[in-house]
Amino acid sequence: MPPAPPNPLPLAFTSDELDTLGHTADALSAYLGKPVLAEVIDAVETGFEWVIFAIPLENGEDTSEITTVQVGGPGSRLIGSRGGLSLEDGEIYACRYLWAIQLSDIEGVRFIKIDDEGEEVAWSDELANILPFALTDVPPAADDDDDDDPDDEADRLFSDPPHTLH
Repeated sequence: MPPAPPNPLPLAFTSDELDTLGHTADALSAYLGKPVLAEVIDAVETGFEWVIFAIPLENGEDTSEITTVQVGGPGSRLIGSRGGLSLEDGEIYACRYLWAIQLSDIEGVRFIKIDDEGEEVAWSDELANILPFALTDVPPAADDDDDDDPDDEADRLFSDPPHTLH
């Protein structure tokens, strides 16, 4: 039996995935108090799309110990609210690289998270599993425990797993 022909279509994000990634950039902007840009990188050269998250550098910022990238340029696809910045179309911005999400065709792994050193640090078939924030429209369930026992709060604080921002 001959091998299956390669998939002629590149791996691309769905509109829902792009919305989620744009909301993630917006949440990061609010959380960090700095604009976070998210740019979709075309699949032409790699065969898969990926999104890079980065913070525009301030004038004179020391870049000796950070990974820097260029975001923007002609035809760039920025998603999210761009951290509230008024960006010029086609303009290129020097930025501090935070992390990226790339698509994968590995069975059971649609998304791979790449850290600021270029290492694969997380992978999942569900985008929400590798994002730093839970982005849902469903509010957390109300606590029906009417007991005002102060030990309950301490138990909750020390029993819940910590939340890590990557």
